[in-house]
Amino acid sequence: MFGQSGAKTIPRIEAVMDFPERFSNLPEYAFPRLRKLLDVHEAGGDPIHMTIGEPQHAFPSWVGDVLAANLSGFAKYPPNEGTPELLAAIAGWIATRYGVSVTPDQIMALNGTREGLYNAAMALCPETKNGQQPVVLMPNPFYQVYAVAALSVSAEPVYVAATEETGHLPDYAALPDEILSRTSIAYICSPANPQGAVASEDYWRTLIALAEKHDFRIFADECYSEIYRDAPPVGALEVAARMGADPERVVIFHSLSKRSNLPGLRSGFCAGGKQSIARIRQLRNYAGAPLPLPLQKVAEKVWADETHVIENRALYHQKYEVADRILGKVPGYMSPQAGFFLWLPVEDGEAAALRLWRETGVRVLPGAYLAREVGGKTPGEGYIRVAMVAPTQEMQRGLTLLRDCLYQ
Repeated sequence: MFGQSGAKTIPRIEAVMDFPERFSNLPEYAFPRLRKLLDVHEAGGDPIHMTIGEPQHAFPSWVGDVLAANLSGFAKYPPNEGTPELLAAIAGWIATRYGVSVTPDQIMALNGTREGLYNAAMALCPETKNGQQPVVLMPNPFYQVYAVAALSVSAEPVYVAATEETGHLPDYAALPDEILSRTSIAYICSPANPQGAVASEDYWRTLIALAEKHDFRIFADECYSEIYRDAPPVGALEVAARMGADPERVVIFHSLSKRSNLPGLRSGFCAGGKQSIARIRQLRNYAGAPLPLPLQKVAEKVWADETHVIENRALYHQKYEVADRILGKVPGYMSPQAGFFLWLPVEDGEAAALRLWRETGVRVLPGAYLAREVGGKTPGEGYIRVAMVAPTQEMQRGLTLLRDCLYQ
């Protein structure tokens, strides 16, 4: 065969490539799915975005100064597990917040907690449990990285309903022994995303005792721990310490994204038993990307400061009051104990989100996009998730439009 220039062309052979099946059953991620639902329609008003949990309050004014003073650090490879100063600042925060003493080798700095929640499963989930395929438990609805982590380690994800009947937290103790005997990891989010429920000390004690009995690890996603209405939520690590549980039993995950309004900093940490953290660090050595040194310097200062956290929490207190005032008479309204999401009951979350966008321009997330169907039921189907992250006046306008559109 010859082309127009006379040069010989080689026939193209269409190759049939094989792709792994492990992720074939993952639904489309929530936000691309939402764009497909809404973006083919005109907004019914000036858009008000209440979908993603991206804090819009101001971060500390001195962050830029700290970053500028450490720009030379971009010329260096950063420490894998975190600088000694950052690890010391995190250990100090854990001691102050939870009354638990941890050493630097019990902590690893993260690029946000999503990285840690995924890589901890990669590093710590065994290939088998009691000679069978391991199970990873997670609440339903849930933060989607839990599921992909389970699939990545060839574990069976088990989605446990976290509904009004269970206090919007999963009742892992009600699972059959056949599941619990294979369980290697149990994810739990407190304060819960999306419901805003908080695990009590009794809840943690029950879960930790269950983990001790059936020999599994608890991955406690506590990213919303510093945004709360009244008393600070109790933490998994402090309850485990009071119980005298195996230090390897619990790994906690925290972030500056919500606490300090710095989602773009991508800074968090995990903390737990020395053996667990050593294995997570080893995985990072081979396959991870440590936080750039200038950003570690910023994180060090931010973890050591509580003034901005108190100020930030006061702004959310105002938003709780606004939400209660506007939505308090809505049947089934649940004022969140903590976090910055509203979990609002509707007949059909997807239909409600579409109607709200087309009639008002308010953009919310259907609850089903955060859940999985189990036994013919999807726990999030009758809800929408609303993020209270916009400035208070804009949030107030959005909630008023939402109430008048969906509930009157």
